[in-house]
Amino acid sequence: MDGQVMYAELNVSRNSDLKNSSPPSVPQGVCQGPCWHQLALKVVCAGLVLLFLAVIGLSVSVISLKLMSSSTNSCTGDVQDVQKNRNETTERPSLLKCPTDWILLREKCLVFISSSTQNWTNSLADCLTKEAILLLIQDQEELTLIQHQLPDEGLNFWIGLNFTLSEKKWKWINGSFLNSNILQINGEEKENNCAYISKTKVVSGNCAADINWICQNKLKHQK
Repeated sequence: MDGQVMYAELNVSRNSDLKNSSPPSVPQGVCQGPCWHQLALKVVCAGLVLLFLAVIGLSVSVISLKLMSSSTNSCTGDVQDVQKNRNETTERPSLLKCPTDWILLREKCLVFISSSTQNWTNSLADCLTKEAILLLIQDQEELTLIQHQLPDEGLNFWIGLNFTLSEKKWKWINGSFLNSNILQINGEEKENNCAYISKTKVVSGNCAADINWICQNKLKHQK
């Protein structure tokens, strides 16, 4: 009997020791792994999301600014074009006007001085007083148009062309030389000779002769 009691006590004591030696259970809500790893991962994810949103917002702002700038420039350009067209419209008619008694021919104004005669030098000086020059002829077509405007077949008119002895060439008063393929001069090429035109030809004559002349002026704004 005593042996059974002792055996029971040993069993109870062994069971009690086994229960006390078992590992404690893990409380609920306690991290199974290192908690700072999970926290760091969440912070990094949140930072990436914020950076992505910031990039999107910046891109939208840049696109909006470009669109506004383009729209502003377009409107400004339209206003300037309209103003330019208005100015051209208002100025263009005045550019086609010549002074009174001057004839419009090929975008230049001409006046035929046929009521008096002068030598070539004085004719040139008279044109200068009119803020003009002696006639310059560009080509054969222009010569024909001018000859049709001459008032009388018997009249001759000085033009801005004279023969230079040093260079032995016909030279216009603007400094350019005559192209003989465009204009043919009848008469001698010698010192003190100047050119004049008639209804039918261009002639070389003594610059001291007194004849009529033609002045040429630019188109100007007229009040």
